[in-house]
Amino acid sequence: MMIYKILNKLFTSFQDFQHSVYLKTCIQNGLKLGKNVVARNGVSFGSEPFLVEIGDDSRIGAGVTFVTHAGTTVNIRKLEGYKEVRNFGHIKVGKNCAIGSNSTILQNVEIGDNCILGANSVLSESMPEHTVYAGNPAKYVCEIEDYADVLKKTTVEYPLELEKDRKKLNQWLIKNLPVKFKTAR
Repeated sequence: MMIYKILNKLFTSFQDFQHSVYLKTCIQNGLKLGKNVVARNGVSFGSEPFLVEIGDDSRIGAGVTFVTHAGTTVNIRKLEGYKEVRNFGHIKVGKNCAIGSNSTILQNVEIGDNCILGANSVLSESMPEHTVYAGNPAKYVCEIEDYADVLKKTTVEYPLELEKDRKKLNQWLIKNLPVKFKTAR
């Protein structure tokens, strides 16, 4: 059991290091990251990171892909009359946004401040501020305050001081969190 913990720690440390190097390379190539941005491992800012801007306090889930150009133009250019076709565009994410894991954001899209994009979404249109979008293609779900009200109703109460010690918090959750599941529809 101990060997698995050691191997897991080594593998995780290597992934974290690799991600850190990738982020620094993207920033050197023009990626604009605001203050307190969290970008999880596996995020791809594409081949033109200089076309991407992320606002302060935003969180980008693992596996999110920012697509700043249409790669299909390589194929289109082989057709008669389309040799000059090129397609590039900017992507801007506002302040205090959350982009769910494995989502894809296409070029020429702006996400307003205080927005949430659900996991596994494909966003091809801009999002107004204070909204929640999800799906493939991503569509409007609700205003962020409506979503916050739902989360407030399902908030798990625990001693907040445990947030400073994740190991103790996890132990508290194991011992005290009731087992309940959403009803099937």
